[in-house]
Amino acid sequence: MQPDFWHARWQRGETGWHEGQINVHLQELWPGLGLDPATRVFVPLCGKSRDLLWLAGRGHRVIGVEIAEVGVQAFFDENGLRPTVTDEPPFRRYAVDEVTLLCGDFFDLRPEHLAGVGAFYDRASLIALPPALRERYAAHLKTLLPAAIGLLITFDYDQAEMAGPPFSVQPGEVARLLGDRFALTALADLDLIDESPKFRQRGLTAMREQVWRLDPRG
Repeated sequence: MQPDFWHARWQRGETGWHEGQINVHLQELWPGLGLDPATRVFVPLCGKSRDLLWLAGRGHRVIGVEIAEVGVQAFFDENGLRPTVTDEPPFRRYAVDEVTLLCGDFFDLRPEHLAGVGAFYDRASLIALPPALRERYAAHLKTLLPAAIGLLITFDYDQAEMAGPPFSVQPGEVARLLGDRFALTALADLDLIDESPKFRQRGLTAMREQVWRLDPRG
């Protein structure tokens, strides 16, 4: 799954992963992480998510990364924001108030890009990637943010019934990918299939949604 795949999806308007409202799990469970409002928060593969604004509204300085410039521009345009844009190779930096978006490849990030970040929120990153890229993503995330607290949302379903994305990432895989660096706490495990007719239409007979708290070990 190459960058061209995501660029094409954005260009065609095929952004089914985008939620038009603030994620309910973020609203209900983020406060329980006990973070100081001054904590800087990273949102990988952020698209044009309105969750960025919700986090900023709680006082956090938010930094996101998104490979598709169409998505980055849509975030600011749809929210009536006029960012300052600067080229900082390998990224283009869009910033306004408490929100900064880096337009570029997640895998080009280095720890210095996320200096001072103390938390991260992954709603649609890990589940957006096929198995080989999930391995690479998790390894890179642990290098970038070894001491950050995270909130992670995953789906668990029979991968044979539906091709991703979103992909099925079962609890055992979450533990294998991230458990060496983070202590995992299951915060929610919900039956999602009756609330998601679009997934039934794609062939799923069952689907669960899990929410995880990730605390750095040591």
